[in-house]
Order: sequence, then C-alpha cells, then structure tokens
Amino acid sequence: MPSTATAETLHGFEPYKEKKGEEYMNEEQQQHFRNLLLAWKAELMEEVDRTVTHLKDEAANFPDPADRASQEEEFSLELRTRDRERKLIKKIDATLELIEQDDYGFCEACGVEIGIRRLEARPTATLCVDCKTLAEIKEKQISG
Repeated sequence: MPSTATAETLHGFEPYKEKKGEEYMNEEQQQHFRNLLLAWKAELMEEVDRTVTHLKDEAANFPDPADRASQEEEFSLELRTRDRERKLIKKIDATLELIEQDDYGFCEACGVEIGIRRLEARPTATLCVDCKTLAEIKEKQISG
C-alpha cells in the first residue's frame, strides 16, 4: 500500500459508499474498517522497521560536538514520533477488538452511531461528535 494517501483514499482504501436502506455497521462496513485499520497498522509497523534500520545505519560517533548533537536531536525526534505511533497501534488494536465484539461505530459515552464519515476520517474514534466536543470543552476548563 502506498503511504501517500490522497483526499479520496485513506491508506489505499476508497471511502465506504453507503447503500440506501443499509443497516449501520453491517458485516460489509465492519470488514471495510477492519481492512482499513489493518492496512494502517501495517504502514505504521513498516515505519518502525525503517526507523530501527535508520538508527542502526546512521549511528556515528561524530568528533564534532555540534554534529553529534544534531544527530542526537534527529534520533530523539524520530523516537518520539515512533512512540506516538506505538500508542496509535495500541489504539488500532483496541478498535479491531471492538469490531470483533460488534461494538464498533457506537459512541462509548452515549451509545449513538458515530457515523460512517466520522469513522472514515478517524477510524479509531470512540465518541460521537457531540460527546467529543463536550469532552474537549471539559478538558479546556480543567487545564485552563
């Protein structure tokens, strides 16, 4: 799968086209999102492999402290990015588990349908737009 997703595709997948009168989160929709999540996870795992290779191949003991510092900063940024992706992989795995349990696509706070378009934009979403908005408002109030 190419890692350059366009506005029309996400991880090489065309957006799901709902059929008139189709039941929400039916087997076909679940399979679409399962495939999308697995492709996304595979992309992230490839990045992890590339990072490990890059860190091994590019590691050098530069005599110049500025060069050494630049390399350390580059590695630090790369590792921080991979840590975020590691957390995302965990979230993808949790989402795949929701699909297996037939709980995918429903808001964990209020139980309403999250919606196909929102899930296309954020396949790991667990809250509907309204509940997510409320959660963000509460977060802003708490953090100031």
